[in-house]
Amino acid sequence: MKRFTKPFSGLAALALTMMPAYAASDMVPGEKFALQQWKITLPIDQDGNGKVDEVDTNYLKNYQHEDFFYLDEQQHMVFVAPNKGLTTQASSNTRSELRQMIRGYNTKIGTKDRGNNFALKAHRRAKKFGSVGGQLQAVLKVDHVALNAGHPDKKPAYSVVVGQIHAGKDQELIEKGDGFGWGNEPIKIYYKKLPGHEKGSVFWTYERNLAKDDPNRTDIAFPVWGNTWENLDDPGKEGISLGEYFSYAILVHENTMYVKFIAKDHPEVVYQVDLSNNIDPNGKEDKLDNPKGYSQDWFYFKAGAYNQCSTKNDTLYWYTACPGTGNWQEDKANGDYTQVSFAQLTVKNIKKK
Repeated sequence: MKRFTKPFSGLAALALTMMPAYAASDMVPGEKFALQQWKITLPIDQDGNGKVDEVDTNYLKNYQHEDFFYLDEQQHMVFVAPNKGLTTQASSNTRSELRQMIRGYNTKIGTKDRGNNFALKAHRRAKKFGSVGGQLQAVLKVDHVALNAGHPDKKPAYSVVVGQIHAGKDQELIEKGDGFGWGNEPIKIYYKKLPGHEKGSVFWTYERNLAKDDPNRTDIAFPVWGNTWENLDDPGKEGISLGEYFSYAILVHENTMYVKFIAKDHPEVVYQVDLSNNIDPNGKEDKLDNPKGYSQDWFYFKAGAYNQCSTKNDTLYWYTACPGTGNWQEDKANGDYTQVSFAQLTVKNIKKK
């Protein structure tokens, strides 16, 4: 783990304290939070088209969903994802999650266009992207994680992803054969708490940038507070409780990703990793990773509640066979859902020189 000195502008010092849950506010999230560069994916199909619902930037400012995306009375932006619900085509996990849209209200720019995504400085066409690098900052608390799992020993059980950088799935890049376009994630920030434990753990993962069918493609976990997902022991006082505030900041500057975590009565934790090569966050060469890292991929930030308790039952470690009926009131009563509340959320682009 390396210390770094790059500034995170506006990262709150915060009074990070335990607070109770609140009922919904009369306001909608877009009245409190700047959502001009986001769209949201929800675990529902209200328009009946057979696909997961997405609310684009043009409509998000005035949008809320009383169960899955709303402001509570404390004006926190609340994301809820049941175990059982509609999922995106590439995932078996539900989400109530924002996706960065650098284009803002300019829908002439497509979702996957360069102008709507960011790249590293090392990218051959870096200046054609909407941003070269970027910054995501959040102050949040995890209110609930799924209480039940058919395969409780599998890594993702009882966990939620609260922030990430996603590389774009790009068939053109894949066909070029240079080792890019797979749609992997250089960072996912997890909170995991097992039933019966007083506290949970915060950690993040780096995914080797390899093809989907490459056996070395895996997520490598790095600790923040408590344990990583390989360790099912109670994290004790080193962990983070449900309802306990913490903050994260991700800064991608030129080719380097800087990550910073802050919580009251916990040590500040920082990492840095060059995303344009295969040197890991501990400064060691990972010979199994793509030697050029993510240098020719394009990216976007995500934030919210990406429930890792899949109802799918399979031998792969992602499929935890978590229970869920699809009836929200029943699943809520059974504890078969995840909920995350954000007190602050900001995204910034980096001007191209």
